[in-house]
Amino acid sequence: MDYLENRELSWLKFNKRVIGEASDVNNPLLERLSFSAIYQSNLDEFFMVRVGSLTDDEKENNRKKDVKSGLTPSQQLDSVFTAVRRLQPRVEEAFRKNMEELEAYGFQHVSFANATDEEQAFLELYFKREIKPFVTGIVVNDALPFPFLKNKELYAAVHIASKKGVSVGIIPVAHEHADRIIPLGSDGKRFILHEEVILQFAHLMFKGCKIQDRAIIRVTRNADIMVNNKGADFRARMEELVVKRTKLAAVRLEITNEFNRQALDYLCKKLKIGNVRVFNSNIPLDLSYLYQLQEMDESPELHFETRLPRKSAMIADNRSIFSQIKAKDILLSFPFESMTMSFIRLLEESAVDPKVTSIKITLYRLARNSKVISALCTAAENGKEVLVMIELRARFDEANNIEWSKILQKSGVKVIYGPKEFKAHSKLLLIKRRNTGDKFDYVTQIGTGNYNEKTSALYTDLMLMTADREIAEDAEQVFDCLQKDVFVEKTNKLLVSPNALLPQILAMMNEQINLAKNGEKAYIAAKVNSLNDMSIINKLVEASQAGVKIELIVRGICCIIPGVEGYTENITVRSIVGRFLEHSRIFIFGKDGKDQKIYIGSADFMSRNTIRRVEVAAPIEDERLKKRIREMFRVLMADNQKAREMKNNGSYVRVECKERDIPLNSQEYFYNEAYLRLEEKAVKQERMKAARAKKKK
Repeated sequence: MDYLENRELSWLKFNKRVIGEASDVNNPLLERLSFSAIYQSNLDEFFMVRVGSLTDDEKENNRKKDVKSGLTPSQQLDSVFTAVRRLQPRVEEAFRKNMEELEAYGFQHVSFANATDEEQAFLELYFKREIKPFVTGIVVNDALPFPFLKNKELYAAVHIASKKGVSVGIIPVAHEHADRIIPLGSDGKRFILHEEVILQFAHLMFKGCKIQDRAIIRVTRNADIMVNNKGADFRARMEELVVKRTKLAAVRLEITNEFNRQALDYLCKKLKIGNVRVFNSNIPLDLSYLYQLQEMDESPELHFETRLPRKSAMIADNRSIFSQIKAKDILLSFPFESMTMSFIRLLEESAVDPKVTSIKITLYRLARNSKVISALCTAAENGKEVLVMIELRARFDEANNIEWSKILQKSGVKVIYGPKEFKAHSKLLLIKRRNTGDKFDYVTQIGTGNYNEKTSALYTDLMLMTADREIAEDAEQVFDCLQKDVFVEKTNKLLVSPNALLPQILAMMNEQINLAKNGEKAYIAAKVNSLNDMSIINKLVEASQAGVKIELIVRGICCIIPGVEGYTENITVRSIVGRFLEHSRIFIFGKDGKDQKIYIGSADFMSRNTIRRVEVAAPIEDERLKKRIREMFRVLMADNQKAREMKNNGSYVRVECKERDIPLNSQEYFYNEAYLRLEEKAVKQERMKAARAKKKK
């Protein structure tokens, strides 16, 4: 189909937009370099998960074709590898250009050849004293075992002259005493990398051997693991699986510069991968050290303007948050508003409130020193019923969540792990508080992002806190089903996957289709991270053909191509990639008016979210909040600084800021709005205070 895009290739286009930020001169220089590191980190995870999954599919059933592109797993892998290689020159150019510009601020990443004689002498002594005693070089050939190369770790590899067969020397770069950046000056700005020094003096690790070639290598391993939640020993099995994942098959070999062909073939043979999975790079294989450069120079022009989350103007200091939510629904917008001064405050107040009888919450990802965990433990220790559904299968957070589950249990929290075969990805909290006699009040919170104080300052997310009784009843049903390992079938107001979200989404789309067919105004809008669910795609095509206006903001994977005649000409797709990670999910059905329906929630329009996970979305019913979300969506669609528009050939083009247009960066707009809201509230309070004082006189 001309209007369908392959999932993997669509994701690579997203990462292309990320590296585009590394080339955007409107971004401060050190921030541009950070985008290079983000691009590389994203690509690592893509290879570990998606390429890992495709590799498994290739082995199991290579005839199975992707519905959207018609490609077999092998063909998808070939397309992925080609796309990655084509993008590499752009990645290297952005990195080199930014490093060159950084020299004006005293930064200089030198090679050993460019170091002064004095520096070279220092580095040789440094190698002998600070590196050589802590690392061991291993010679491998057909007569000697091949060492296990850890996932994403750097190694120095040398080709050793041999009369018979191939010999390769391997030196691990990482060790507990190693500093990645070796300073060559007092301020650390003139530096060389640890692995470059090891490579330069690698011959000293293999005395008596003739070194013919040398390079830095890095292996990426499959991380696509999944285990069903079965039995009482689920946590123990997850612990075993996390360890096992580090030893899964290699899916990629990265190598700096050129390397002897025989030696490279030998490495591929030992790693059991084909040469097609070898990727050359002329820049460092691990760019995470770039974040350290941020701390070496505080010049304002090198960094984004400091922005701190503000206290929400919807929340007062002199009343409990529970009582404020009981009076009116509250909508929070992160990172522009503070999680600590709102959601965390609600949890902490509830943990010590003698009238609060129970707290129930779903947890997916958490901060390292989580205040959420602390509040939940305090609540349990104060005798409250605390139920926590913690997802041990949250990818790359499994180990953290395993440890958090142990800490929670020690404090008396009832911990459950969710459905056997489905991840619970919902962001749901239910607090029960005694009112009078046998009567209780409830507060329910539904969010689009994790309960993580760190990422709440980096990701754009929305959070609804409401005292709506029907929503509380739905939330209670969600937690009841999670404990019984069954799924919610019917709700009052919440949308809950896997059984009570997708059908409702499609039904609301049908309502708009019928309006359009009757000649009335019809509108569908959504902001999601990814879109690949074929049921939703087919319904969007049907809606477009019926004349429904459709606006989509899709940060990453988007498997529907807009503007294709006869299918998607009424659909527009935009992607916003900027300083903060766009993470909020918004669904809008109908134009402005009383019949318009707006939801926020944890689910993307991905089949994994709609039919293979427990997700929750909540209606926004307060007219003030509906107006606010409509305005948010309008601003996002008007962004002409960080938005890209998808064309009918699947390519993305930056939205042009025309001469008569006012430059609009939506993320900066929302931060300015948060600052302004708080200032306006302060002014209003001062006026009221003055009026009361005048009245008393």
